[in-house]
Amino acid sequence: MIDGFVKAFRAKDINGVVAIYAPEIVSFDLAPPLQYVGAAAYRKVFQEAMDSFQGQIDFEVRDLNITTGSDVAYSYSFNRMGGTMKNGRKLDLWLRWTACFQKINGKWLIMHEQVSVPVDLESGNAVLDLKP
Repeated sequence: MIDGFVKAFRAKDINGVVAIYAPEIVSFDLAPPLQYVGAAAYRKVFQEAMDSFQGQIDFEVRDLNITTGSDVAYSYSFNRMGGTMKNGRKLDLWLRWTACFQKINGKWLIMHEQVSVPVDLESGNAVLDLKP
């Protein structure tokens, strides 16, 4: 499932990306607002993110941990995203990712997701140069 997401994101395949999300997903992502509710809203933010890159997006998942029960699971990992933005800016940063899954009709789907970066509390600025 995660491998399919990574391949779809790299290829900018929006249908492949959102296939792992439940229709009622609640996501706390990097981009404002504080939360996205519903797959349609989250689809839009993914499409905008993918459209902001020139060419393929680099994406890597590291230190993936998954814990499962009979119908719920959670995971966390470090994810690296990189590439060249359409404005010419080079992006290469590590994100912290946590996801909560539910098995619905025999298929694992993400019900909640949180993506974050560390923040320097003194300055209030995101710290984007850390690596695992």
